[in-house]
Amino acid sequence: MAEDLSIVQGDKTAQYQSIIPQIKALTDGEPDLVANLANTVAALKEQFNWFWVGFYLVKKDELVLGPFQGPVACTRIKKGRGVCGSSWAQAATLIVPDVEKFPGHIACSSLSKSEIVLPIIRHGEVIGVLDVDSEHLSHFDETDQQYLEEIISGLNFED
Repeated sequence: MAEDLSIVQGDKTAQYQSIIPQIKALTDGEPDLVANLANTVAALKEQFNWFWVGFYLVKKDELVLGPFQGPVACTRIKKGRGVCGSSWAQAATLIVPDVEKFPGHIACSSLSKSEIVLPIIRHGEVIGVLDVDSEHLSHFDETDQQYLEEIISGLNFED
């Protein structure tokens, strides 16, 4: 596939249904994990214009910043700290309508207002998280959760 995206306007479901096969086409057959994670976040950023989207990968006892799109970010996050560390500890997707009301929120940027973090689980273990931030309150919902979980379940982390 050419490295061009077809960006769709309209409702959120239509946008996801358009971008998912494009992400699949970008990543299928490419064995390099970093390349696939980088193209995934770039495609999501282009389609949705979120404030920040990126991966954190588990390395020993921390989440370590992986490929992302947006302003500079926190490099390392301990298990149980902030939204990302809490998602890792709970092995659960967290949707946070107002990050300022989340106990222990780590403010990498004061412009971030809401967040969704999805754990990447392989072989029963969390190996990373997908973190998405918006500069708008209450930006994420179950539709985002459903489609973002579909996207991360399709990525190959066996690199």
